[in-house]
Amino acid sequence: MSTVYDPQAVEADAQASWNETECFRATESGDGEKFYCLAMFPYPSGRLHMGHVRVYTLADVINRYRRLKGYNVMQPMGWDAFGLPAENAAIKNQIPPAKWTDDNIDYMRTQMKRLGFGLDWSREFATCEPEYYHWEQWFFIKMYEKGLVYRKNSVVNWDPVDQTVLANEQVVDGKGWRSEAPVERREMAQWFMKITDYAEELLDELDEMDGWPESVKSMQRNWIGRSEGVEIDFPVNGSDEKLTVFTTRPDTLIGATYVAVAAEHPLAEQAAEDDPDVAQFIERCKQATTAEADLAMMEKEGIATLATVEHPLTGESLPVWVANFVLMEYGSGAVMSVPGHDQRDWEFARKYDIPIVQVIEPVGDESCDLEVEAFVEYGRLLNSGDFDGLTSEDGFNAIADALEAKNLGRRITNYRLRDWGVSRQRYWGCPIPMIHCDDCGVVPVPESDLPVVLPTDVTFEGVRSPLTTMESFLNVDCPRCGKAARRETDTFDTFMESSWYFVRFACPDANSPMVDERAKYWAPVDHYVGGIEHAILHLLYARFYYKLMRDEGLVVGDEPFKRLMMLGMVLQDGKKMSKSAGDAGDPQKLLDRYGADAVRTAMMFAAPPDQSFEWSEAGLEGAMRFLKRFWTLVGDHLENEAGPFEPSELSEAAAALRRKTHETLKRADDDYGRRFQFNTVVSAVMELCNEIRDFKPATAADHGVVREALRTAVLVISPIAPHIAHELWGQLGETDSLVGYPWPAVDEAALVQASVEMVVQVNGKVRGKIEVPTDADQATVLDLAKGSENVARHLKDKTLRKEIVVPNKLVNLVVG
Repeated sequence: MSTVYDPQAVEADAQASWNETECFRATESGDGEKFYCLAMFPYPSGRLHMGHVRVYTLADVINRYRRLKGYNVMQPMGWDAFGLPAENAAIKNQIPPAKWTDDNIDYMRTQMKRLGFGLDWSREFATCEPEYYHWEQWFFIKMYEKGLVYRKNSVVNWDPVDQTVLANEQVVDGKGWRSEAPVERREMAQWFMKITDYAEELLDELDEMDGWPESVKSMQRNWIGRSEGVEIDFPVNGSDEKLTVFTTRPDTLIGATYVAVAAEHPLAEQAAEDDPDVAQFIERCKQATTAEADLAMMEKEGIATLATVEHPLTGESLPVWVANFVLMEYGSGAVMSVPGHDQRDWEFARKYDIPIVQVIEPVGDESCDLEVEAFVEYGRLLNSGDFDGLTSEDGFNAIADALEAKNLGRRITNYRLRDWGVSRQRYWGCPIPMIHCDDCGVVPVPESDLPVVLPTDVTFEGVRSPLTTMESFLNVDCPRCGKAARRETDTFDTFMESSWYFVRFACPDANSPMVDERAKYWAPVDHYVGGIEHAILHLLYARFYYKLMRDEGLVVGDEPFKRLMMLGMVLQDGKKMSKSAGDAGDPQKLLDRYGADAVRTAMMFAAPPDQSFEWSEAGLEGAMRFLKRFWTLVGDHLENEAGPFEPSELSEAAAALRRKTHETLKRADDDYGRRFQFNTVVSAVMELCNEIRDFKPATAADHGVVREALRTAVLVISPIAPHIAHELWGQLGETDSLVGYPWPAVDEAALVQASVEMVVQVNGKVRGKIEVPTDADQATVLDLAKGSENVARHLKDKTLRKEIVVPNKLVNLVVG
């Protein structure tokens, strides 16, 4: 064994051994209970950053620990390869997105292998491969035939420079996140999936998901947003139409003094035809964001129309306003406004001099002054005719009953969740498998013609998708009537690919249908690891997609991820570290200088998984020192002959070292398997190594105790620092592979201590320490404490008022 630790050589040898034995290749016939460990697959942006290193190291630690515990583990890897960055790079560098993506995948794959992740590379795929998205298209058509997919006009955020629809999260201060051009609200035909059909199930099952962090479940509950209320019809005066709104506060209905509609609402558009001021206001609204967070902060503006509606209970005429805070895509695009009891409505009414009527009064000591603000609490109805004196709860039911009796309202459960818009006006994505025929309308691509392959040899002219002008792609015969037709040029939202990839990993070569029986063996994922930024959309869409696949008989179970680990961020100067952080964010230089095990150990030692932390290379220096000491400790030990030992005949010092060994083993098992506190595993092994260093073996049996301690330390650290563990395991004489070696049982007898050290305090100040037999009674402990020389000096000439004994830890003597 070399006296010098050379991480590059050690890591190359270990990885060569793993590759030769294919020890991470998963099969359904493997021994043990299945365990599917998965980290969220990366976008191939060009190179890994330290955030990637943290995610994939944490997942690999779980993977390797579960192998030691006897599970049949699968940990695959692939690439979330479609998306805007590749397209933008292609436009900037005049290189096809496919080549840019493939080159990045090659580089990042090399980095991952260099880090020693125990991945089953035989299951690798990229979502931009036709063999993958073929089945996404197939499934989309199945859902279309089932009525769970539809196309309709929708108000969207349109970036006029990038020529695409933006998600609300991509609109920053009313401008496109990339182009910085003012975003327009535009009505366009979009494809949707009916996630709202599953809203109740998606919400209710959160209560049964014990393996998910409560914070993530809370975010999903809020996003789905179930509320119980009443849908109310306001007849439009001079028309047979009704304006429908939803409210959770029907008890305040009598206080409604106006209604407000979105700029795209038919009533607003009709008003714009007759009033140029309304038309001008609507045009201004189209330049604003549709993001709810932005709406909450921006100034509330509106304009009155000539239209009025009839109050469904009082018959009073209420004006119709067009308001910038009402969104067409939420509910019916209209709200009833009760300024006395809603703060937003109150601010709007004060600004535009609209009447404010109080219809709820406090029943407790709440403050109520409508000159200052709206009263938004529940209370007792007043100024509400026959409903006066009712509580808000009773008023809810009484007014709902009255509306239902007039056929102008109905109790409903409403959800904040909206159907998933899955179409994007960009090139680098999965083609939506639909055909537009002038005679037949929208027609699905026949199954025999799938996949609709995305052309990869393309040239960009500006930012517009080349699909829109590529005649060879566009022109096709209608599969229904045979006449000339045109393909859909929109591509799927990339959340589509990431919503089912984890199932495809179970059977990446399945060819009919999208997955086979192997999916029912591996799915659901037992432990899913990723960043907290994916807590809502990705996880929600993946849950929805899994239920769709379940209902088609493709998978078993209701939820895709049994346990979820959401990670804190790796920070640099207080900001999230990414590839834009430059060399500091690129692990390659660190790997070249310190090696993979030092990088992995420093990353795991820095903080518990759920905490964010500031990255520092000082942690790497500390990890490297530890690994070098560990290496030297084993090398020094191998110069001596280790013999067998009888635990009952060991010296006190040898028994203490053996106790520390089994304490470390027990603690690590809990930290790995239950607490997921991998930083304390590292610290526990460091402590054990210090005990080994300080122990002075005198006999072959003593060296045998050291051998057991080192063997345990190597096995315990192996999920975190697998390369050095692989080498040291062999040097210690082990011939079986450490990957999947059985986790040893804790010797409970070794944990028993004959005596413990207890602290002795006088009036709360430490005055001594005593060695006490573990089975000593309280009287014996007190006698030993009082007999301590320094303690006795502080008791002299004092009156002992109280004696406190915390067994095996502390004695406190209170004197006066």
